[in-house]
Amino acid sequence: MKIGEVAAHTGVSVDALRFYEEKGLIKPHRAANGYRFYSEQTLQIVGYIKLAQHLGFSLREIGENLPLLWNSEGTSRAHIALLFEEKIALLDARISEMHKLRSLLAERAAQVCPLAGIGD
Repeated sequence: MKIGEVAAHTGVSVDALRFYEEKGLIKPHRAANGYRFYSEQTLQIVGYIKLAQHLGFSLREIGENLPLLWNSEGTSRAHIALLFEEKIALLDARISEMHKLRSLLAERAAQVCPLAGIGD
């Protein structure tokens, strides 16, 4: 299928698909006239990219794991679970840091002069 068809089926812009191609996430076949033609599997890959981005994975992380997910041996559920557990740990650490920052801001807001002591 052509790039416009992939865009229509996935809800991803043509520009985004070209960007994914540039990053090596999807690989079209090129016709003699230069047109890109994509396999049906591309729809699954683009769907995975959208979901993974929504779950907080960067395109770099997605690209690193695509070969593991679409290899001849199939998807490794244990590997995906490990990736998710690692992402959860990172989110928990960020949440903890945000709670600390919030507490510090609340303490400063309660002071007569919130900026007192800074730069002394």
